[in-house]
Amino acid sequence: MTTQTEARSALRKEYDEKGYVIARNAIDDDLAAEMVDHIHWLEKKHPNVRPESLHHSLLAHDPFMWRLTGDDRLLDIAEQFIGPDIALFAAHYIAKPPGDGKAVQWHQDGSYWSLEPMEVTTLWVAGTPSTVENGCMRVLPGTQNRKLLKRRDLIELDKEKFVLGVGIRPQDIDDSEAVDLELDAGDISIHNPQIIHGSNANTSATWRVGLTLRYIPTTTWDTEPSRENLLLRGKAVQDVDNTYAKRPEYIAGEHMPFAGCESWNGAV
Repeated sequence: MTTQTEARSALRKEYDEKGYVIARNAIDDDLAAEMVDHIHWLEKKHPNVRPESLHHSLLAHDPFMWRLTGDDRLLDIAEQFIGPDIALFAAHYIAKPPGDGKAVQWHQDGSYWSLEPMEVTTLWVAGTPSTVENGCMRVLPGTQNRKLLKRRDLIELDKEKFVLGVGIRPQDIDDSEAVDLELDAGDISIHNPQIIHGSNANTSATWRVGLTLRYIPTTTWDTEPSRENLLLRGKAVQDVDNTYAKRPEYIAGEHMPFAGCESWNGAV
């Protein structure tokens, strides 16, 4: 019988070899369903923001986002890759609506980030099934060993078609060995900041709700002073000048209700 330690070791080994790995049933169906509810709640609160573009600034003071990103099941996975002192420097819902959900161009996450050093891992959490038909993530295995491109190396793309608007030149990509990461609700994929990945548009009749969580060890410096990190486990490092958000209170009528919200407070 495989022990939990052996399972974790296998997860890390596959990640190191391929640049990504999938963890099935990482969260339960109820929490995944709350993610979907949260998307629709945010849509009503921010009607001028497309659901693929619900970024960290809209989430950092949201009690449900703190509850979700600080879930011990997710932090236990993140700890395998970055250690026990964990912060979240960025969260981003990329929720593709039926019929016109935007594509995500081929890119390396680290190209967009101001982290020193680039010690970070991304957990991509599925709130709904993520399939080829509705535009699941695609990765190019092994490309985590390539040079990390800088922002200046990328090209502008049509923001009406692509979520990020900036990506790798199409002529520099060979997608013949791309792997589609199909997930069920509650599954997660974990990927390296240097692996090349993207996704196609959602032309199906179903939503594709995904949440990207960028976890860093508290020894990593987020050099963007206006961005508020979430300290979720362990301790901050005194001489690493990160900005940390205050854990928010839950206020009925101002925040989305969620399981346990009645007992949620701003105390750690």
